[in-house]
Amino acid sequence: MTDYPEKTCEIDRLVSQSRLVKASLAGRKTEQRRDGIYAYPGETFELEGTVFEVVSVTRERLGDMGEADARAEGFDSLQQYRDLILRMHRGMEWDEEHRVWVHRFRAR
Repeated sequence: MTDYPEKTCEIDRLVSQSRLVKASLAGRKTEQRRDGIYAYPGETFELEGTVFEVVSVTRERLGDMGEADARAEGFDSLQQYRDLILRMHRGMEWDEEHRVWVHRFRAR
């Protein structure tokens, strides 16, 4: 994978919260933003017996995220997504310029 940096975490940690696992299984979650690379395109991971394939990995700013992206993350709104991220990472501020890796995936 010469176009991407080394992984910072293993693919099995890409989607791990039970609420987000359920959203993925229901087809409501098709993206996961992370600070590092957890998977490369073409890799697969399994959630409760369902295999998912990572179809793309792109680098984006948090400020590029819109309502449709928040829904693809498994949330009802961008505000709901933002609130959860800030709760999970105490002391963090929402920085529109912060760059994240967007892992897009689909069930096989």
